[in-house]
Amino acid sequence: MGVRLHYGDILDLDVDVIVNAANTDLQHGGSLAAAIVRRGGASIQEESNRIGRCELGSAVATGAGELAARHIIHVPTIAYQPRRRASLRDIDRGTRAALDLARDLGAKSVAFPLLGTGLVGLNTDQVAQTMTRVMADFEELDIVLCVHWQGDWRIVASVLSGKSGP
Repeated sequence: MGVRLHYGDILDLDVDVIVNAANTDLQHGGSLAAAIVRRGGASIQEESNRIGRCELGSAVATGAGELAARHIIHVPTIAYQPRRRASLRDIDRGTRAALDLARDLGAKSVAFPLLGTGLVGLNTDQVAQTMTRVMADFEELDIVLCVHWQGDWRIVASVLSGKSGP
């Protein structure tokens, strides 16, 4: 089905799975993770607490609570102890792990943020190239790449159209 670009709030999408840029401790206290728990309810954090931990380059799933999605797939992009931020290789592996897990869960549609471009500080163009390269291997899924800054929109649209760099 390919990758579509969406400008706006990932939580407003009608998809089976929303991917969350998490920390390895699965404590959803900031950014997208906090917004997911605020709108989806405490059950998401409670289920994450039972899972306990997820390493960089991996993914785990929880229910989506009160959100329209069926599942939240958490892909860590930062480890606070030890202090480590995801690399592009971790983003590649985490994106693949999330899509494999979505497929295992029977999902047909998945929405992703740009993993690692916020607090972690990875380059938007490089992340978009990395993620879309992995996403190309999952043609059977309807994948939505969500951005909420106009500058990111231009960069990701350029990557999706096959042009390199901003």
